[in-house]
Formats: sequence, structure tokens, C-alpha cells
Amino acid sequence: MKTSIIIFDKQDITRLGMETLIGKLYLSGQACKIFFADTKNNLMHCLMSNPDSLVVIDYTLSDLNSVDGLLNISTRFPKTRWILFSDELSVLFLRKVVCNSAFSVVLKNSDLSEIKAAVSFALDGQAFICSQVKELLSMSDKGNMKCDELLTITEKEILKEIARGRSAKEIAVSRNISIHTVVTHRKNIYRKLGVNNSHEASGYALRAGILDASDYYI
Repeated sequence: MKTSIIIFDKQDITRLGMETLIGKLYLSGQACKIFFADTKNNLMHCLMSNPDSLVVIDYTLSDLNSVDGLLNISTRFPKTRWILFSDELSVLFLRKVVCNSAFSVVLKNSDLSEIKAAVSFALDGQAFICSQVKELLSMSDKGNMKCDELLTITEKEILKEIARGRSAKEIAVSRNISIHTVVTHRKNIYRKLGVNNSHEASGYALRAGILDASDYYI
């Protein structure tokens, strides 16, 4: 079982809850070292010192830019196991991570029994995928989920603004919201579509029918 756990989450209540849960489940009698990280740099620092750790991460609140960036870190530290403990993970994102046996996936609204199972499996070096994620992927396989269902109405509207070449400041002014809110929406859009920049996001949305050709700025 792992002796070092890194909890990568910005929410104090989640960090405290996972620390308590892991402490109760860790029954080997060995000292369990728990580290906390709230930025990518902090995470990398912890992994450099503890490359065979278990990382519990809320990806949606992290400063990681893409699923590929996350997978690259896992490749760099092949002995590390991961539990994705998040909400609102897209099908495109999930498909990439569930193919990697280093990752377990459990949602924050999952039953406590599944959260415990995810921790226990990961500590033993096994992958665990919660029932909600399995069902979501199964529905997608059957064609019950359309591409445009990946984004909320607001996200699709902002994506159209991005595709027209408008900056975060211009979008914020036109919608009477803060730049920080626009940046957060943009980050969520990129994550859900599994892309890295505005050009890729616009191109994906155009191909998927989320945008019309008239919405796309060339």
C-alpha cells in the first residue's frame, strides 16, 4: 500500500474530509504521510520527493490546463496512482483517463461506499471507476449524448464570442460580468472539449455543429 498521499484540492472541507477518510482506511500499521497541494507547482514539488504517492485530485478546481497535461505528469511519474475526485468531468475527458490504469474516478456526489472503495482500490494499486461514470460512458457509447450537450447554454454563448475573436475583456463588458468569470468559463470549455486553445475549441465546435460557420472568426 502507498505510504504517501497528496491531496490536490483548493477546498479546505474536501481536503479535511479526504484526510479523515484516508486515515480511517489506512490499516497497514505504517505511518501514512499526507501532503497538500493547491497548485501544479506544489504538486510537482511533492511528486519529486514522493514519486510513488497516491494523488487525490479535484481536476476541475486545479490549475492544470488540459487532460493531456495531466496524463503527461502521470507518465513522468509512473509509480504514482491517481484518484480523480471531481464534478462535471466531460465524456471526452473521462475517455482519456479511464484508458490509463493509473487513474481511478469518483464523483463528489458518489455514495460514501464508492468513495471508500476508490481510496481502498487505489491504495492497493488498482483502478476504480464509480457507477455514475460507467453509466455516463455507456450512454455515450450508445449515442444518447450529443456533442452539444457537453456545454451549458452560457458556455456555448461564450464559445461563440471566442470563435468571433473577442478577448476576455470584450466578452466581460458585453455580458456585464467579470473577466475572472469569463476566464473560468473559457477554462471549463477547454476542459470539456479536451482542447488547449481558442483555435482548437472553435474548430471542434464548428465540426460538432455547436457553432455555425458564420460564428467562426478566421
